[in-house]
Amino acid sequence: MVLIDKDFDWRLRVFDSMSFPTLILKPDKTIIAANEIFLRQIDADLSQIVGKTCKEIFRKHSPSLYFPCAGDECPLKKTVKYKAGQSVLLKIKGFGNRERWEDRVFSPILGDDGEVKYVIESFRDVTRVKTLERMYSGVWELIDKVVQSSVQAIIASDRSGTIMLMNHAAEELFGYSARNGRKLNIEDFYPQGIARELMKKLRDEDYGGQGKLPLTKVDIVTKSGVTVPVEMTAAIIYEDGREAATAAIYTDLREKQAVEKKLMEAQSQLVQSEKMASMGRLAAGVAHEINNPLTSILLYGNLMYEKMETTYPMRQSLEYIIEDAQRCKEIVKNLLAYSRQTNPSKGIFQLGKLVGDSLGLIHDQKLFMNVRIINEAADKSIYVNADKNQLCQIVINLTINAIDAMNGKGTLAFSVYKDEKNQKAYLEVTDTGCGIPEENISKIFDPFFTTKELGKGTGLGLSMAYGIMEENQGRIFVKKTGSEGTTIAMEFPLLDKSAEILFDSIG
Repeated sequence: MVLIDKDFDWRLRVFDSMSFPTLILKPDKTIIAANEIFLRQIDADLSQIVGKTCKEIFRKHSPSLYFPCAGDECPLKKTVKYKAGQSVLLKIKGFGNRERWEDRVFSPILGDDGEVKYVIESFRDVTRVKTLERMYSGVWELIDKVVQSSVQAIIASDRSGTIMLMNHAAEELFGYSARNGRKLNIEDFYPQGIARELMKKLRDEDYGGQGKLPLTKVDIVTKSGVTVPVEMTAAIIYEDGREAATAAIYTDLREKQAVEKKLMEAQSQLVQSEKMASMGRLAAGVAHEINNPLTSILLYGNLMYEKMETTYPMRQSLEYIIEDAQRCKEIVKNLLAYSRQTNPSKGIFQLGKLVGDSLGLIHDQKLFMNVRIINEAADKSIYVNADKNQLCQIVINLTINAIDAMNGKGTLAFSVYKDEKNQKAYLEVTDTGCGIPEENISKIFDPFFTTKELGKGTGLGLSMAYGIMEENQGRIFVKKTGSEGTTIAMEFPLLDKSAEILFDSIG
């Protein structure tokens, strides 16, 4: 090693053993020393570079290592100016145009006066590190693209529950934005206490294995406060055996549940239709078989009753026989109506007038003594094409059922409206009665199902109504029920707009 400055002592030789190519320069960029590794790298002797500037040496001996640094951008100048280490990362084209990366580090050596007397410049090949960074950067970019493009909501949070990652689907589901700068906590996304309960399950070895949550149905809460049913899986992320984070994947169940509900309703309607068809055939056969002997019983019973003296001891018993036979006649009449095979006699009429016409046909007006009637249907110009007589029978039946549910005292309301988007018209009957028990809702349209006392109902009224509505291309259903009352809705195909205008102009 050649020493140019007399102030440099033998300790300069120490840097010869450094594993990185290294230069020692004066603040004016003059080279005063270089270690063996550097000399081998540029294939030069120490005498060829000492006293020269770094710029001159790199241009002459290793042009590929040269990089322009003028003015205040020179890292050596910055080192002198700020009396602090500087570094610069360079991309270099080597042999065969192969790319490599070099990190040049500049460190100041201060004199007794506190000023920079020398600068050590070392050259570190960081090609392997940069290659790995690029490789892993590409992997992370791919992972991020996969996560962000997923249709399922994905969330990750740290040990404290602070959200670290939310993909686009999660932002849409929960209503929050991961980019608004606000610190979100996982507990904000669940009803109170649910997040802690899920963490207990995650840590439970007996619940799918420690650190894993199998597919679980749970409710989440959106930013707007809406509760949404979801299916989720989750996992704990460990580092050195300790919990570092949690990740969860969510699937919105609202659409799935809506489809399942429609499917169940369709299946229920199909079962109901099949049940009614089979019961109709049975009812028709039974009614015809019973009707003839029943007619004879009533005929001869009434003849005997008329000829008996009022003091005859068996007269009262015969009266009971005639009453029960008459009741059987009504049941047979209902059975025959239930099992009708004729097509409905359709005609176009105003749906709102159906209520008034039906109520006028109820002979026992004493039923309405303690019942307040609200008829909001009368002034609505909504037309349907159906069998009006059959529909009157349904309205009468619903009215009597409603009065029974209110024990003869309450409010009975009728309303009609239309849904032009779906081309449907509706007539609703609402009472303030006791409601329908949940376990009975699916049964009320079944033939012979009744909750009335023995002898007060046959259980055919609503099943007949169900059949009549089907024959008229409509449907009848329980819209709502509870302790405050029940609403039964009748749905019809809405008449064409032009036909409505025509009939409005006529009448």
